[in-house]
Amino acid sequence: MIYIFLAIWLSIACATFFVKQKSVVRLLCGLYIASHIAFAATIFAGGYFTFSSGSLFTFDHAGTLFYLLLVIVSGFVLIHSEEYLKDDTLSSYKQYFALLMLLIAAITGVYFANNIAVTWILLEATTLCSAGIIYHRHSEDALEATWKYLFVCSTGIAIAYLGILLLSAAANNTSLDYDQLGTLITQGNPLYLKVAFLLILTGYSCKMEIFPLYTIGVDANFAAPAPASALISTGLVNAGFLAIFRIYRLYAETAIFEWVQHVMIIIGIMSLLVGALFLRRTNNYKRFLSYSTVENMGIVAIGLGIGGIGVWAAIFHVICHTFIKSSLFLQIAVVRQIYNGYRINRIGDYISINKVGAVGLLLGMVAILAFPPSPLFISELTILAKTLFTNQWWLTVIITVIMCIVLYSVCLRIIRLCYQPNQDELHLSRINRRLSYSALSLMLAAFVFGLWQPDFLLSIIDKIATF
Repeated sequence: MIYIFLAIWLSIACATFFVKQKSVVRLLCGLYIASHIAFAATIFAGGYFTFSSGSLFTFDHAGTLFYLLLVIVSGFVLIHSEEYLKDDTLSSYKQYFALLMLLIAAITGVYFANNIAVTWILLEATTLCSAGIIYHRHSEDALEATWKYLFVCSTGIAIAYLGILLLSAAANNTSLDYDQLGTLITQGNPLYLKVAFLLILTGYSCKMEIFPLYTIGVDANFAAPAPASALISTGLVNAGFLAIFRIYRLYAETAIFEWVQHVMIIIGIMSLLVGALFLRRTNNYKRFLSYSTVENMGIVAIGLGIGGIGVWAAIFHVICHTFIKSSLFLQIAVVRQIYNGYRINRIGDYISINKVGAVGLLLGMVAILAFPPSPLFISELTILAKTLFTNQWWLTVIITVIMCIVLYSVCLRIIRLCYQPNQDELHLSRINRRLSYSALSLMLAAFVFGLWQPDFLLSIIDKIATF
């Protein structure tokens, strides 16, 4: 069934390259997102949920949950992109939307892939699609960011490929399906398993935006149009998380699982640290939000590392981060329409210019810092409680100290944007408060999860976190 929809999505995306009017591009975008909604409905109404489609894809709990998030975010991204790029030429306009559609399709494939090789192939496909989007402005900075992204991501994917080869060797080259690999590697060579995990984790870190290859995601978000950054920092980051999480879950029954958890804690601490430090140093709001993603994914990695309820908290954190970070990037896209750039030391007084957008950013500050009723308060408190109950007080101290740096940096940046005197050129005629309201709705959805978690959501997360 998924093959039919993949063919539809690819056909719509390819057709977008050849249209002659922007109105036709908008029509195809509407048709594209409608087909994704139809696909999501088919999974549930057609009884495909938890079943396989062909031999390479399975509609499991994790993939389906993240796919639903992707559909929601993609709808907002397509709407905001249309307004953000309305002054572009037809050529760049249609290329952007065609590549965005291809990227969404590739991410969807990653979510549902039940074969480690298919996951690898589709993650490389996301690299090619993202590169075209990053180069959208055709500037010198965009060209540099594009080449960096292609080189680092391709190198990372190649490193991950070596890890997959070692993992396959540990499984006696019998199967690359996740379900079978989990059983086959339990008796594998521990050295092969350790090296394989390190290689795969390093390679996929460029997609999840964690240490060590986190920087390329920051450069990509800096160069790409802000609505596309909303997708890259959520949908694509979630794809990287899910690819790593499936590998992490494979090791649950092996003798080296405790070692794997220690590695995740180290990676999480490093990601948390570099994210916090660069939050303070950067002078660009898009880079600022990107380093916030690195910091949050560091918390997720620590959650996986401590295990138990920490895994549940990590998954919940990723879900809620999707709503919060996509909302913030879409709000920043509105900021870009009003000011002449994203420079932190020049733009300000946003509360007087666009109160709705400023409120959205201030609520985003509350949410991303995990102040109640932010849903991140639940996940971060759960992770900290787990570290205390397992006598890992040193980890509690490290997380707390680093989060204090994050708190100071985020508050300073957002408050300056809203209240400091503005020194930049203004384009008040471009204000579109409907987009601010639209982005704000995603933030409010996140706060709903902070106050009330539906039983079906908790049930799905429980199933994903139990292995």
